[in-house]
Amino acid sequence: MGEPEAGSEFANRAAAGAEPMADTQYILPNDIGVSSLDCREAFRLLSPTERLYAHHLSRAAWYGGLAVLLQTSPEAPYIYALLSRLFRAQNPDQLRQHALAEGLTEEEYQAFLVYAAGVYSNMGNYKSFGDTKFVPNLPKEKLERVILGSEAAQRHPEEVRGLWQTCGELMFSLEPRLRHLGLGKEVRPPLVGGVEGGGHLLGRQWNLSAYNTRLFKEVNQEGKPHYDVRLASVLGTEPALDSEVTSKLKSYEFRGSHFQVTRGDYAPILEKVVEQLEKAKAYAANSHQEQMLAQYVESFTQGSIEAHKRGSRFWIQDKGPIVESYIGFIESYRDPFGSRGEFEGFVAMVNKAMSAKFERLVASAEQLLKELPWPSAFEKDKFLTPDFTSLDVLTFAGSGIPAGINIPNYDDLRQTEGFKNVSLGNVLAVAYTMPREKLTFLEEDDKDLYLRWKGPSFDVQVGLHELLGHGSGKLFVQDEKGELNFDQETVINPETGERIQSWYQSGETWDSKFSNIASSYEECRAESVGLYLCLHPQVLEIFGFEGADAEDVIYVNWLNMVRAGLLALEFYTPEVSSWRQAHMQARFVILRVLLEAGEGLVTVTPTTGSDGRPDARVCLDRSKIRSVGRPALERFLRKLQVLKSTGDVAGGRALYEGYSAVTDAPPECFLTLRDTVLLRKESRKLIVQPNTRLEGSEVQLLEYEASAAGLIQSFSERFPEDGPKLEEVLTQLATADVRFWRGPSEAPAGQA
Repeated sequence: MGEPEAGSEFANRAAAGAEPMADTQYILPNDIGVSSLDCREAFRLLSPTERLYAHHLSRAAWYGGLAVLLQTSPEAPYIYALLSRLFRAQNPDQLRQHALAEGLTEEEYQAFLVYAAGVYSNMGNYKSFGDTKFVPNLPKEKLERVILGSEAAQRHPEEVRGLWQTCGELMFSLEPRLRHLGLGKEVRPPLVGGVEGGGHLLGRQWNLSAYNTRLFKEVNQEGKPHYDVRLASVLGTEPALDSEVTSKLKSYEFRGSHFQVTRGDYAPILEKVVEQLEKAKAYAANSHQEQMLAQYVESFTQGSIEAHKRGSRFWIQDKGPIVESYIGFIESYRDPFGSRGEFEGFVAMVNKAMSAKFERLVASAEQLLKELPWPSAFEKDKFLTPDFTSLDVLTFAGSGIPAGINIPNYDDLRQTEGFKNVSLGNVLAVAYTMPREKLTFLEEDDKDLYLRWKGPSFDVQVGLHELLGHGSGKLFVQDEKGELNFDQETVINPETGERIQSWYQSGETWDSKFSNIASSYEECRAESVGLYLCLHPQVLEIFGFEGADAEDVIYVNWLNMVRAGLLALEFYTPEVSSWRQAHMQARFVILRVLLEAGEGLVTVTPTTGSDGRPDARVCLDRSKIRSVGRPALERFLRKLQVLKSTGDVAGGRALYEGYSAVTDAPPECFLTLRDTVLLRKESRKLIVQPNTRLEGSEVQLLEYEASAAGLIQSFSERFPEDGPKLEEVLTQLATADVRFWRGPSEAPAGQA
């Protein structure tokens, strides 16, 4: 049977405390983990000028992060605006008194706080990690009473009632099509995305990057489709001197369809971003930072990805800054076709102790690259020594916070200019903490070892994943002059024994060519490199591990990966046979590879837990990691790299989609195991971030408690000068696009 709607008999029983309101995969539990990012010491060590630089960059990031609401779901901007109005008028403690007076239980009010914190944390009502919808775990009628009787509603009755009427139904709806984001009749398209092949089409036909675009479709009276390709920019139809972009703002015909390229998407939001970037320039530490910011301003003003690339070049050249940052339409994970970028911006300070270890890893990188299992012709002609720093995050605006980053994502820059690696130390510290009783699917004997070494092993894995995973490998390319960047006469494909038969044409990129598998495939390659190279004694010595400790780090790193492969099943949607999270799909693929290696290296066994419910155990034979696991990973890694280098999409898809398939075939019976994983799953932690505030000429750091209420309070104080205006802008932008939604069930009420 399907999940019950709020207000049903089931929901009323649940409200009495008998059961959760809906299937637990669509709610955030009241006891969800909440942690605060600790950056107090790193911020204290900044000079007054560095603090001002960090402050204005943080403001730019937070403003830009609001665009993610518009990239997630039609109702997300209205939900955000409604929550912000509520908590601006009454803080969580004040609203609690009103909620209890309206008849809510303490548990129901806590469920509402957790929901609100989840919306702020994910910048929308879908989990950023997995694209699954989450709904309030209390009756809709009770929440309505709280909202319409709140102080915010007393002050602005029409606005608050209007917001509730617009988003209330969609806030609670678990209609099957709305439960997940993706492509297909059974799921909902994310607003960040477009149509199949869109990124490839833009790149090859019009020489236009898809990163900062959205693609909207309408059908005219004759039934002919019309596509609006929108560039994110401050400028819209205004005349501008920048011919690089303006020359592309025109109509195109392609395969019987009409395309119109316009700009001005998110204009009022990007105007605020630009304003703060201009202020940050006054406090830049050097000319690289000044020129970087100038190009970002140009990019967001004009809608130019080329300007963002120029800014990224200066960013790469800015080695070892005290305050590190990056901002723009960056990661394409949530676009089903892996071409369009979700907005993100981060600001962080250097952690010198861990950075010293990463510097030693960088110094050894050229030697370690030779250990990877593909011929030297498949490696970059010259290793461009990158920056690799451990940072304590001050601000990370977007839909979620990663543990490490390897950027920029532009293939042409990565191949010729280089990149930077970033490990986010205070994020990793939050990820390490886990109560033993919540550690699932491991043998009791493994749990203490896992808890002791998970943190150190993850440091090693993140370092290898970012530097030598994402940082390795060459793409074979033919440029616009017809010249190849490899010797076609001498380079041999190690998988076939023949000369190279395929490569990337001018204008083609990894993302555009491999489309919807590109992100996960690349994450799988980077994760596999980490597992493979962590076996190298030199790597472990760099991180300070020798002897028995080194062996424990290796074991826990591999054990963590195979356990993650099982946990990944939460992020698979059987109804449409698709994965919703790139990293988790990658980890499942690695689990499949290691299971296929056989000889008892890895086993996944269904069991019954002490509570009488289905459970499972993952076992890794540590004595066979080198003898069985390493050769299996070596063969797999070589195939991944060769197919990527040669742009062999058909071969790459066959390999990757084959290992990604989730079936109930014995012995593992993964579809059945998925039910067990869902039964035992733990929600990802919510992370509370600080604010910075300018008081006179000094920047103050404002910190908040590690709770749902603390997270809400941090957002309530994030835009003290212009919060109501921003909410108005967001709802206006959302309303302007309502006509593109398929029907009343997907459009905000009264807007369809």
